[in-house]
Amino acid sequence: MRKIVNINRGWAFSKQAASLPCSVPENWQKVDLPHSWNAIDGQDGGGDYYRGTCYYARTLTKSQLPQTDRYYLQIKGANASADVYLNGKHLAHHDGGYSTWRVELTQELKEDTLLVISVDNGENDRVYPQMADFTFYGGLYRDVDLICVSEAHFDLDCYGGPGLMITPEIVGEDARVDVEVFLTAAQPEYKIRYTLCDMEGKLIAQQETTQRKVSLEISQVRLWHGRKDPWLYRLTAELLEGERVLDQVASQFGCRSFSVDPDRGFILNGEEYPLRGVSRHQDRLGIGNALLPVHHKEDLELICEMGANTVRLAHYQHDQYFYDLCDRMGMVVWAEIPYISKHMPAARENTISQMKELIYQNYNHPSIVVWGLSNEITMSGSDENLLENHRILNDLCHKLDPKRLTAIACVSMCKMEDPYIQIPDVVSYNHYFGWYGGDTSMNGPWFDQFHEKFPSIPIGCSEYGCEALNWHTSDPVQGDYTEEYQAYYHEELIKQLFPRKYLWATHVWNMFDFGADARSEGGENGQNHKGLVTFDRKYKKDSFYAYKAWLSEEPFVHICGKRYVDRVENTTRVTVYSNQPEVELYVNGAFLASQTAPEHFFYFDVPNHGQTILEAVAGACRDKSTIRKVDTFNEAYRLKETGAILNWFDITQVPGRFSLNDKVGDILATVQGKLVLAGIAKKLMGGKKKGERPKAMGFEITSDMLQMLNGFTVLRLTNLAGTAGLKLSKEELLELNRKLNKIKKR
Repeated sequence: MRKIVNINRGWAFSKQAASLPCSVPENWQKVDLPHSWNAIDGQDGGGDYYRGTCYYARTLTKSQLPQTDRYYLQIKGANASADVYLNGKHLAHHDGGYSTWRVELTQELKEDTLLVISVDNGENDRVYPQMADFTFYGGLYRDVDLICVSEAHFDLDCYGGPGLMITPEIVGEDARVDVEVFLTAAQPEYKIRYTLCDMEGKLIAQQETTQRKVSLEISQVRLWHGRKDPWLYRLTAELLEGERVLDQVASQFGCRSFSVDPDRGFILNGEEYPLRGVSRHQDRLGIGNALLPVHHKEDLELICEMGANTVRLAHYQHDQYFYDLCDRMGMVVWAEIPYISKHMPAARENTISQMKELIYQNYNHPSIVVWGLSNEITMSGSDENLLENHRILNDLCHKLDPKRLTAIACVSMCKMEDPYIQIPDVVSYNHYFGWYGGDTSMNGPWFDQFHEKFPSIPIGCSEYGCEALNWHTSDPVQGDYTEEYQAYYHEELIKQLFPRKYLWATHVWNMFDFGADARSEGGENGQNHKGLVTFDRKYKKDSFYAYKAWLSEEPFVHICGKRYVDRVENTTRVTVYSNQPEVELYVNGAFLASQTAPEHFFYFDVPNHGQTILEAVAGACRDKSTIRKVDTFNEAYRLKETGAILNWFDITQVPGRFSLNDKVGDILATVQGKLVLAGIAKKLMGGKKKGERPKAMGFEITSDMLQMLNGFTVLRLTNLAGTAGLKLSKEELLELNRKLNKIKKR
């Protein structure tokens, strides 16, 4: 009978070792798994976190293990490539940092055996990801187990899968459950006992047969219906030699049907079920991606509290425990491989192997509805090699799993007419109008244009968002990194995206702040701060509650701006979010006003004198906050970028004249402005070869991209260009500002 022995404890770790040890070195660092060597330097900025080969070692004592026929090492996550050695002998190599893989140890396992695992997250051109806006944490960052099985057992060698595939199909009010098992070294006369129970343990069906494919029936089936009713069943398969159980595997599953209609959006069990949710990265502050079950559970509980019903698990395979939680809590999932940002012709086989692992390991999860082929892979345009890679992946997904759909997440500048768009079943775009150029009003009309142009292609929004830290203002503007602008941005996007029912899914980027060590934005380097919740999960930004107001059925009221206490204006705007129909606001205990707001966003103008205690009341719900009148702006609320050549408030601004703080589009609307910006445009575009289409910062210049660029301030555009290696010096920026100061605004 199968036994699983966890071996997370008692490892020795080295980042300095140059070769394999002959025994566990005494001077290596003692660690327990899960572990990442980039938990700190992968989040502190500079883009200089350690990427290379590190070693983990420990001793296995055979007499302390269950006596059995075969032993397998199971590694649930080693980023990104790894090799396994037993007593110095190389047993296996694996490329791909986010999936489960296994190695048989049986023949080489002695009484005292030295197990060494080398893990490498260094740069190469054959393993994804290599270029992306997140940290590629190195380490053995998930569980490592020994699986002890008999000679005959459910297969452990097929892409890390469980050896059990369950395919339910709804037939009227009933369900047919097709089950297939995969066996190793089983004799023809060995039987398999299939037992199907509901989530409460009630026996539904049982069958004992030598067949490896069977169908079981569920009469009056209870459907898995997302957040409304995530009902699960459980299938157990036992391998029998006579009456003796040799091995056993089990999996939860759900019975549901779904489809995506280009006009009606996502349909679950025949009902329109608009998918409105978030994307999630798996890392945490000071931990990296070496998460414990309690971390995964807290993440999904926060997502559910917000009222979301879908999560895009970006940009790689997540922990099996998280998919299990999504099944149990009714979260509809987009699962994808890390085929991202930069197409590498030499890495095609890696995209195929990672997709096979993703599907084989996650086939039974009812929460998953689409397999993601790639993310923003056309950053530098598409060519035939890239398109062929996608056709291969698309066909592979449909072959391995005919029931689910395929999806892509397109970079904003990808043309609607690109043949890449025609490959998958559904398409989503990553749009940041209102943050990376453009303005918020461009989002809805862009999707209307796509829907009109390609009415048969289901379209969604796979990323949208903007960054916010603990900066504050009463006059939020695009690019200021304030919590107030982020709240305004998401208010506008909610009002534009949610009513468009043809959008098959919308996913906020991102649920949580996450590590991106190369970033130097917003005054805290090494992170992407687009999260609705902070990196440590301790603070829910105001925008979190904007979504809760639209999506959650749990009554609540929330006063925004709790971290923005000191205010200079005599009358200040106070925003309240609630899913209740009416909100009353009290000032120092006295009634001020009441409002109704079908869009769930309530705005009050509040007299600001001395210290004021605010209380919002919505039905039985109450929330309190405090503001305080000050004479001068509290500089603790103003963005100061660490390492910036210039901060926006250091720039000379002349009334009625342009400066680096003005938008590119406004400046280009003047003849003099075009001449002044011509030089910077040339630098951003670099050297253009004859016959080559113009590019800026590596992107092909299209009308959509020009619209986005027009929405940037000159300073912000040059700062972003710096992350692409196109840096202007302080002297160059000041000289450019001096020239702009001479141009009158229209």
